[in-house]
Amino acid sequence: MSRINLTVNGHAHTVDVDPATPLLYVLSDDLQLRGPKFGCGLGQCGACTVLVHGRAIRSCVTPVGAMKGAEITTLEGLGSIDRPHPLQQAFIDEQAAQCGFCLSGVILTAKALVDANPNPSDSDIQQALSGVLCRCFVHTRMLRAIKRYAREKKA
Repeated sequence: MSRINLTVNGHAHTVDVDPATPLLYVLSDDLQLRGPKFGCGLGQCGACTVLVHGRAIRSCVTPVGAMKGAEITTLEGLGSIDRPHPLQQAFIDEQAAQCGFCLSGVILTAKALVDANPNPSDSDIQQALSGVLCRCFVHTRMLRAIKRYAREKKA
């Protein structure tokens, strides 16, 4: 066990865990966050996605020990129910969510994409989201929401 200092959603935390513990388990079990989800446990479905220094990563395959000094953002860290982040608001406006299981992966991957590429094409968005599995069939709504966010962010 080791004491590991993390900054999650702008708040400092110290956890006492095995450094090899997946970040997802620390976020969900120790910090009680519900945005990142356990999906496949192999880093292939995207349900566990978080942002680290603005980059989308899979927290189920990332050891917490590798996160010392990292700025970690989960879905909860973007906005709140009362004040959603503009990307979350775009998803609400476009009705681009159903079950919500993949949303952490979709929204955080989209945020990382638009932050890096403020004017993504449909192809850019589809490529970025290709590693996030969703079975709700709202892909066209998600695409519209992401494009809406990118447009509104530029304005």
